[in-house]
Amino acid sequence: MSIKLLLTGGTIDKTYNQSNGELHFTETHLKEILHLGRNSASIDIEQLMLKDSLDMTDADRRSILKACHNATQDKILITHGTDTMVETANMLGKEQLNKTIVLIGAMIPYVFKDTDAVFNFGFALGAVQASKHGVFVAMNGMIFNYDDVIKNRELGVFQAL
Repeated sequence: MSIKLLLTGGTIDKTYNQSNGELHFTETHLKEILHLGRNSASIDIEQLMLKDSLDMTDADRRSILKACHNATQDKILITHGTDTMVETANMLGKEQLNKTIVLIGAMIPYVFKDTDAVFNFGFALGAVQASKHGVFVAMNGMIFNYDDVIKNRELGVFQAL
C-alpha cells in the first residue's frame, strides 16, 4: 500500500527566525519526521505549497482537491495549518472522493522542543491506513469526520461538534 503525502504548510513546517523572532517557511520538515519515526510505510511526497492556512485562498484549496483527484493512491495525508484545516476538510469531504484523506497539522512547530508535530503525524499515518474511505481530521490523538470537528481556539485542541 502506498500513501500520498501532500504538503501545504502550516505550523508543522514553520521555522523560527532568530533575527526577528518570527516564524516562517524555509523547507518541509516531514522527511526528518518520517526518519525520526523510523517510518517503513511507502510514502510518495508532493509539496503543493508552504503556506500559513490563514493565507490560503480558494485557488489553493482547488489545488489541494486537484492533487487528491490526481493521486493514484487511495490513501492521502495532507499537512495543513490548523486555523483553516476544517474549512479545507469540508471542501474535500463534499466532493465524496473514493479515497481516505486525513488532514493533520501541529499547534507548535516541529522545530520547537514541546512540539506536537511528531505525535500528530504518527497518529495520522496510522489513521489513514486504518480508516475507511472519507475525509478526516487527525489531531490531539483523535480522529474526526470532516463534518463533525471544530478547532477550539480557547483550549488549543480539536473536538467534535
